[in-house]
Amino acid sequence: MAKLRLLFVKEAQASYISHLDLMRTFQRVFPRGGLELKHSQGFHPHPLISIVLPLPVGQSSECELLDFEVEQDIDGTGVAEMLNTGLPAGLHARECCRAVRPARELAFLRARVELDYDAGVPSGAAERLRELFSRGEVLVEKRTKHKELAEINIAPLLRSAEWTEAERLVAADVTVAAQNPGLNPALLANAAAAYLPELAPDFARVRRLELYDAEGNVFR
Repeated sequence: MAKLRLLFVKEAQASYISHLDLMRTFQRVFPRGGLELKHSQGFHPHPLISIVLPLPVGQSSECELLDFEVEQDIDGTGVAEMLNTGLPAGLHARECCRAVRPARELAFLRARVELDYDAGVPSGAAERLRELFSRGEVLVEKRTKHKELAEINIAPLLRSAEWTEAERLVAADVTVAAQNPGLNPALLANAAAAYLPELAPDFARVRRLELYDAEGNVFR
């Protein structure tokens, strides 16, 4: 038996696959690659497989992590290549290795946030957004686990943000807290619309770029 961790890309049309459908997709692909997933014990056995940090629907990522256990005693060599023969478009396995570090050590994630403006970027947008997110308090509404709306201060969860402008978009390379609590980078667009209505984007997109531990080292 082995506990493994798969690093994979989720993009394009696959960005709109829900978390549950993504789990079902992997559960179907593993047997095709000759891997026998280990199951839990009890009256309702289920495959021991989980996403380390589930990605919100509509966002893309270069660094998703899938933890799973198989009955075979393997180190992950060749697993990514094997899975890629059966994964649908928009999903691509990058590498697979033994899961050594606990998921709780994942502390930060880096992402690119793009705010699109159909009529062009408003004057001084990047500088005004830079000033907004340098404040000690930036309150936004967020749904809790109980589906209720709550106001949270996202400023302490934003570790860094570098804003740049192009012809029709403002982009930010941000590093945010990943969990306990974590910050969905899409909330930066919500905050911009709430505090600076004239800078509300026509469309916002988020792409995860990397995952880090508390010391700033890449987490795998």
